[in-house]
Amino acid sequence: MKPSVRKELLSQVEGLMNQYCNGCFLHKYIRKADGRRAAHRFCISQCTVGEQLREYGKKLD
Repeated sequence: MKPSVRKELLSQVEGLMNQYCNGCFLHKYIRKADGRRAAHRFCISQCTVGEQLREYGKKLD
């Protein structure tokens, strides 16, 4: 993978996380109710933003 493509993908991931993940009320609620691991699991497996992040991760491999 070209460094410029990788840099662009990482930039898109960072922008997505800054826009949607920072300050997410669902993450905060689940973390408070069920713990940090449950909140992380929710973000990775059920959140629509997490799905997009996984797709970017597949492209970075």
